[in-house]
Amino acid sequence: MPAPSTTLRVLAASVIASLTVTGCQALDDAGQALGRADLVNDLAARMDRALEQTWAADYQLAGGRTASIAQTRDPLQSAYSWPDGKIVVTQQALTRCETATGHTSCTVLPPVLTAGRPSVIVYTEIGRHGLVTPPAVIRLLTDAALDPAATIMQSDTTLAGHHATCVDVTRSGDSFTACVTTEGVLGSFTGTLDGKPAEAALSRYTETVDPAAFDVPPGAGVVDRRSPTP
Repeated sequence: MPAPSTTLRVLAASVIASLTVTGCQALDDAGQALGRADLVNDLAARMDRALEQTWAADYQLAGGRTASIAQTRDPLQSAYSWPDGKIVVTQQALTRCETATGHTSCTVLPPVLTAGRPSVIVYTEIGRHGLVTPPAVIRLLTDAALDPAATIMQSDTTLAGHHATCVDVTRSGDSFTACVTTEGVLGSFTGTLDGKPAEAALSRYTETVDPAAFDVPPGAGVVDRRSPTP
């Protein structure tokens, strides 16, 4: 994940290339107009740049649940943790962990072709567990920017001590709010993803990552399904 995300860059570029901005749909606190394409490009670029950096973040989810994301640039690796599971992506392996009835079991699989970065399939799996991923946010922003009836309002706030740009989007009777920090990390999200309500709020952000973030949970049973090296 620390390396650039081709999916995010292609998506953002296609939006900017295809949009014809006929009016301003966003206003900051000073009342300055901001075009839809500019807004999408700015937030997408922030998140894309963040995928190249080293950082860790904790999130508060709906119902009092928590989740965390950790990634490093060198070596390329990322970890996503939630109350009953964890996924770790490195250049050596893809590790999936699940916790049930008080026991954690992990399966170690061959590395994905994205070499230390989550693939689209992995991002989708992570999203099923209630985590809000950058591709999910960019997809929503893209759909809104391409919708001439959508209303996109921009504002600023502070989350976990970090400045964030927020967008409040309303389209076709649906709405969501997303905030992205100056560092490019998702600050908060409230809306619907894949037909289910989703919430996330940044509670901690640091650019110092504990190496243990990429380990399997203590006491977990581990099954290594990688082919042995000849």
